Amino acid sequence: MLEGLRTAAAGMAAQQQKLDAVANDLANANTTGYKHVRVGFADLLYNQAGRPSANGVDVGTGVRAVQAGRGFEQGGLRQTGQPLDVAIQGEGFIKIRLADGRQALTRDGELHLDGKSRLVTSTGALVQPTLTIPAGVSQDEISIGSDGTVKAANRAIGKIQLVGVRAEQALQSAGENAFVTTAGSGAARPAPATTTLAQGALEASNTDMSQAMVDMIEAQRTYQLTSKAIQTADQMMEIANGVKR
Repeated sequence: MLEGLRTAAAGMAAQQQKLDAVANDLANANTTGYKHVRVGFADLLYNQAGRPSANGVDVGTGVRAVQAGRGFEQGGLRQTGQPLDVAIQGEGFIKIRLADGRQALTRDGELHLDGKSRLVTSTGALVQPTLTIPAGVSQDEISIGSDGTVKAANRAIGKIQLVGVRAEQALQSAGENAFVTTAGSGAARPAPATTTLAQGALEASNTDMSQAMVDMIEAQRTYQLTSKAIQTADQMMEIANGVKR
């Protein structure tokens, strides 16, 4: 009976992690360039069954939640008409520098100018290499080509660097819609030639609202079922203690 309690508790913990991931996806359904979290389940260790059971019978001890990275499917494009908004079409990321100095990657193309007229993301991360708009140039005079070339008043001032990695699923989330490379993902390298930027547009979140709601209901019901298993095991233990007395 104690094994049943532990198995049910492990199941509840796994479903709670699943619920947290789905809730995070729903909360970021309108976040530019957001990529949904992928969560799966893996078996915990198996134990040899007791003497009353047949030889070779193993008893499971529950499951655990496993994060399988993010789903990097392309999100839909939303036209904004803003000259500093860019949407990545195809595989790849914009190279940025976070506030703590780390080099990171993002698909959030909602760019702005900071107090020093440098291109930054919506969270304040600097676009790399640093691009500074000359004084006296209005945003309407800024153009961004499909290859990332930035022009101010028809004068090229630099290029937004588009990069990719060997294994996107191995990227580590750094918060604020940014990712850092790991040994598993490999170092950043130039994005495929087919990857382009679209000025005046933004990439929407790739969260599927209907699927997320289905996943949430499923996780909630499974959580309730495992909690019932704990209640049943507790009642069985209470009956067993009563018989012993």
